[in-house]
Amino acid sequence: MSGGKSSKEKGKWGELLAQEYLIRKGYAILETNYRPGASHLEVDIIAQQGTDMVFVEVKTRTNPEEDPAEAVDLKKMRFMAYVADNFIRNQPIHYNYRFDIIAVSGTPEDYELRHIKDAFLAPLNTKR
Repeated sequence: MSGGKSSKEKGKWGELLAQEYLIRKGYAILETNYRPGASHLEVDIIAQQGTDMVFVEVKTRTNPEEDPAEAVDLKKMRFMAYVADNFIRNQPIHYNYRFDIIAVSGTPEDYELRHIKDAFLAPLNTKR
């Protein structure tokens, strides 16, 4: 990713890499950039593997000194839990669920992708 790319473009690149990675690992991609209703809250990828519903936050950084996963703070976790709750309530069958992070570091020419399964438990209070 050259210096001329916007953060949004870098993020989209990371999300596409994450989707390709998950598909190769046997996940079915159900939704991308899912927002409940007119909400501004979003989950990057909702995937399914067997009876597991996986809510994935993708973080992309080009600076090798930064750990993309550290950008998932408590506020983001709460937002993801709220969106996940909305999504799960609208499903016809019961699923196990978890929250994963996919951290992408580098450029298209030289990058590292790290999949952190079960990265966090849903915070109990999702209203804040």
